Amino acid sequence: MTHVHLISTGGTIVSRNTGDGARATTSVDTLLADIDVEIETTADELVNVNSFRLTLRQLAELARAVDRACQDASVAGVVITHGTDTMEESAFLLDLVHRHPQPVILTGAQKGADRADTDGPQNLTDALVAAAHPRLRETGVSICFAGTVQSARGVRKAHTLDPSPFDGGTALATVVGDRVIRHGQVRRRSPLPLPHEGFGQIRVDVVDASVGSRPDQIPDAIRRGAHGVVILGTGAGNAPDGFVDAVQRATDQGVPVVLATRATHGPVVPIYGDGGGVDLVRAGAKPAGMLSPAQARVLLMLLISQGLTGPELHSAFTSSTF
Repeated sequence: MTHVHLISTGGTIVSRNTGDGARATTSVDTLLADIDVEIETTADELVNVNSFRLTLRQLAELARAVDRACQDASVAGVVITHGTDTMEESAFLLDLVHRHPQPVILTGAQKGADRADTDGPQNLTDALVAAAHPRLRETGVSICFAGTVQSARGVRKAHTLDPSPFDGGTALATVVGDRVIRHGQVRRRSPLPLPHEGFGQIRVDVVDASVGSRPDQIPDAIRRGAHGVVILGTGAGNAPDGFVDAVQRATDQGVPVVLATRATHGPVVPIYGDGGGVDLVRAGAKPAGMLSPAQARVLLMLLISQGLTGPELHSAFTSSTF
């Protein structure tokens, strides 16, 4: 029988209404009791929290737990139950460091465990089926919701309540019952080293570049201890007056700056001068490509924690982005 290892971190899939809002309270054993698949499943509970409460240290522990599980040759794949709020960050971090052929699939729920119409058991069933299937080997890390398996890179939560809340990434497969219909490919990049203890100490701030936003957010973030900055730009990657000078001063200080976009679809591409993306990149900002601001931040934190600076960091960021 195929063996899949489950790592539980909490989220809506194990949440119940306590009378003071929903909280992650259900154990992984209770979760598995509702699942009926012919797959040998072992399980660990890493933490049991809603994902907006996860820490960087816990994400590093999750990455190491996945790596340990994949070192067992009997494990065909790994499934992680996780809250949807920050799933895109965790999935991307895991994908950046994943060095094994086994698929790693994150899933969860949009409706709590105490709801009669909860989507958790079906999502978990689909994820277990997908993780066990040989067609998904060498696909890295992905997210499975409502029967669709999407690659971690470039995915983002696009709807607060919809049963299929994620957009972006590459659609890899559809799960129908015990069948996995493969219809997408991903290019696996060379894995980065696993996050170490220093990852939890890195601070990267996201600064807003909407109309009227002030460029002094960048030096303020650095003064408060930020090791790097992500600009939440507009359009294909633009910002108001003054941001170019702020980026130049930050990069002159050795503080890396990444230019992302608030737009849901499309890459960051320097198109406009007059203080726009062309000038921001010329001043030293690194385009985030197809990554969401949250995923660009995760990548920057991982690279900084590994001691990369200057051209080395720029090269590693670029090769991991595009």
